[in-house]
Amino acid sequence: MTSDEGLATALAAALPEGWEMERTANLDALGGFAEILQFRFLLLDLDDYEAFDPLDVIRHVRMDLMLNLAVFCFGGAADVRNEARLQRADRFFERGEMVDRMRQFCEQYGWG
Repeated sequence: MTSDEGLATALAAALPEGWEMERTANLDALGGFAEILQFRFLLLDLDDYEAFDPLDVIRHVRMDLMLNLAVFCFGGAADVRNEARLQRADRFFERGEMVDRMRQFCEQYGWG
């Protein structure tokens, strides 16, 4: 979840064969519990408050849907990261390392 066109393009271009990326500014647009559960992980831009509230996204995943979906955050000031930790986001990265990290996550979370 990001409105950063450059990063989204770089992420999509770096996807390993067999992987797909779904980009949205509205988590509910992906479906309900059963549909979102099928995603392997969520990449969440902590700087993107114009398109969505990233802290609300984490709360929705953890509290409303009660999903144990891996939430990997990038960007964000220290206070935003701290709040995201309290909301139970999983890991935090710098924006510049997300393309490489995403490829690692695809390997780690691959099913085959």
